Amino acid sequence: MNRLTRAVIQTLILILAATSFGSLINNQAYAQAGRRSSEGNQKKNPNASGDPEQERKRQDKELEKQVDKSIDPGQIKIGTEIVNVEAVVYNKKTGAILQGLKKENFEIYEDGIKQEIENFATPEAPLTLAMVLEYSKWVDYLGSASTGYFEPGRVEVLRPAYEFIRGFVKPKDFVSLVAYDIRPTPIVDFTDDKNKLMQAMQLLIRNNPAFSESNLFDALKFVLRGGKGDAVVLEDGKGADKNGQMEYAGLYEVNARTGVLLICSGLDTFSKINFDEARKIVENSGVPLYIIGTGNLFLKKYDQYMDPGRTMPGMPDRMTFLQAQNTLKTFADSTGGKYFPVTFPGEIPTTLQSIAAMMRNQYSIGYTPTNTRREGKRRKIVLKANLGDQIDPKLIVIQHRQSYVEPKDNDKHK
Repeated sequence: MNRLTRAVIQTLILILAATSFGSLINNQAYAQAGRRSSEGNQKKNPNASGDPEQERKRQDKELEKQVDKSIDPGQIKIGTEIVNVEAVVYNKKTGAILQGLKKENFEIYEDGIKQEIENFATPEAPLTLAMVLEYSKWVDYLGSASTGYFEPGRVEVLRPAYEFIRGFVKPKDFVSLVAYDIRPTPIVDFTDDKNKLMQAMQLLIRNNPAFSESNLFDALKFVLRGGKGDAVVLEDGKGADKNGQMEYAGLYEVNARTGVLLICSGLDTFSKINFDEARKIVENSGVPLYIIGTGNLFLKKYDQYMDPGRTMPGMPDRMTFLQAQNTLKTFADSTGGKYFPVTFPGEIPTTLQSIAAMMRNQYSIGYTPTNTRREGKRRKIVLKANLGDQIDPKLIVIQHRQSYVEPKDNDKHK
């Protein structure tokens, strides 16, 4: 190899070495810069974690916060909610309940706009029933008009509940019994044991009501929406906390054919909620209320003594009793149930038979409202039945809930 060739080779080796050394320096510089950037980010974000999985979750949460901030506060978040309607169809002339109807026989409208029926169930399932009984000192007082003071008035007032359990509760039905005075108390939780229900009725008859307060509105809220109340009496307080209370689920969490049998005078003396709140709760529950009024005989027998100018001592005046009856009728009509102002004991068997027949022949209809507004306004429901030439349309009566109050975004319950 001559001197020129050797010089060229040495020059090439020097160039290659310089290039490799420069790349190494650049890589080290980039690595140091990356470490400085990571350290800077950790100083800026103290929540950063060395765990890649934790870091990914943190970044997802930060992204969700940014998305929430980007939403216009004036926009309304829309949710889809099913509206359930329980309906009984009967002949206005004969009173006969129409059975065997299908989904195609019904049309449902909300605020005049036709809705698509998504859920439809025929009346075949057993009942899940809550029996709500007024059990204050008013019960003994008002019932005395029927018993003639020869036995406690509560015996006559509780008679409809006793007869209903004995004659109309079937083996697969689940029934709960709640008595109320100043507060609602579950006597027996939902059970299909008829003997336990009869035992509960005997317990109420043998004991004396403790309070004069009769808080109807609070009792309905408790039964329909649930809440914390006294432990179940016949279960000896099992599952109760240190204060003797436990959670009661309420009918709104029951996924079955439900109903309420309310036996009371309609008087409300000291509830925490008012009539408007109670009406909204019963309407939006989707549970029909079948109500037996117990103050009608007392009102007819003593109404001449309840004139505002001659008020009976400690007794509500005539207007209060009439208002109580109107309250019960409003609750029944708005939920698709029915109000029976029983006057004489002889009416009880026919009344109970009618209630049982209607409860067991309810068509369950569900739809998703096309109106997505959520402003807490009332919506009117109209249900129609088309039976062709089978019956004159003018004779068809459909008993169903008349309206409901649309939820707001911050409403816990519908």
